[in-house]
Amino acid sequence: MSRRLFNKSLVLSAIALACGVASAQTVPIKFQLDWRFEGPSALFLVPQANGYFKDANLDVTVDAGNGSGGAVTRVASGSYDLGFADLAALMEFNANNPDAPNKPIAIMMVYNNTPASVMALKKSGIKTPADLSGKKFGAPVFDAGRRAFPIFAKANKISNVTWTAMDPTLRETMLVRGDIDAITGFTFTSLLNIEARGVPASDVVVLQYPDYGVKLYGNAIIASPKFLKENPAAVKAFLKAFTKGVKDVIADPAKAIETVKAKDGIINSELETRRLKLAIDTVINSPDAHREGFGQINAPRLALMASQVSDAFNTKNRVSVDSSWNGSFLPTAKELDILPKIK
Repeated sequence: MSRRLFNKSLVLSAIALACGVASAQTVPIKFQLDWRFEGPSALFLVPQANGYFKDANLDVTVDAGNGSGGAVTRVASGSYDLGFADLAALMEFNANNPDAPNKPIAIMMVYNNTPASVMALKKSGIKTPADLSGKKFGAPVFDAGRRAFPIFAKANKISNVTWTAMDPTLRETMLVRGDIDAITGFTFTSLLNIEARGVPASDVVVLQYPDYGVKLYGNAIIASPKFLKENPAAVKAFLKAFTKGVKDVIADPAKAIETVKAKDGIINSELETRRLKLAIDTVINSPDAHREGFGQINAPRLALMASQVSDAFNTKNRVSVDSSWNGSFLPTAKELDILPKIK
């Protein structure tokens, strides 16, 4: 073999070896959603479908969930590396399980405002929070809006309400049927579910918590401290790729829903596009998110939420802000500048 061919062979071998090393460095990430595959899950499915995770040497698996509480406990158990969950649920778990070896922590705010609302039919005569005292409420026991209702009630001087617990699939049905006066739920979930039961949105009263003195944060990306310690570069790459995907979702929600349809072929694409748009408008591209920046938090506001959750959820220990939030893995401010102007 000539010296020239020998040197060329060495170069090709080095390239092949480098490619093998890059492949070996791909980090697998198990991601737990808070709920089943619906409109908002496109936020995580789009960066996966568009190859943003793969380009960052991440092999991300996104699984459907059954509630924020489940997402928190699965990340805490180590079954999942990252997840998507209501920040209040994370705070409650950590405060009630101070000795847990792997307490999850929020690393990126996605729903800058809680999506929780009180909803009632206009024919009930309920128009404002002041009309809710003495009324019959319904919601699953684990519903985020129900758990945080004491904060809403205190802010609006509501008293003497009674609760009926039910499976999530029955909540809106019982409201439409007149079995209860009002429900709590995520706006973009329950409002569309009420419509699906034959009641137009124009006949529904929606009292969104953020509009009535409750400035709780909503869902955040949460992480296992063990995974953060062992894979800091991968976590930063995940959040950067996710942010890029969210920008795509906001730009074209209808196209984004195609990724959800690929996961669950029985979804109603038109309905889920509306659900996604409603989520974007109410809790992602909100005035508070513009003030604080996508993905970020306001420290005094977070501290107030920690205190409110401690009181409303009657936690075993007071909620610690330090064990609730770690923003050191976030992309740069320039990379996070993805929110369009509010129309």
